[in-house]
Amino acid sequence: MDMRKMIAALTLASGTLGLATASQAARVVDVEIGVAPPPPLVEVVPPPRAGYIFERGHYGWDGRTYVWTEGQFIPDRPGHVYQPYVIEPRGERWHFRAGHWDDD
Repeated sequence: MDMRKMIAALTLASGTLGLATASQAARVVDVEIGVAPPPPLVEVVPPPRAGYIFERGHYGWDGRTYVWTEGQFIPDRPGHVYQPYVIEPRGERWHFRAGHWDDD
């Protein structure tokens, strides 16, 4: 095999591996914020749907400000546990962690 082709193939393979690792690591959002969230909005929780769990609406952080995320049905994953979002005070800061499955 030509040396240039081998180096190109190795570079491509290592770059692809790096992207896969980065996307896996970015699945759970965990942020410390210096500003308290606004009061939650009033939301009507719909009745349960078979095969889904409902995550209530909540404020998330977009890097500059809080943004409201409407409640949503998420397809159930039998054998796994869904960890809902968390937003809680930690000293003078606020901790936000996005909802995720136990294997994310």
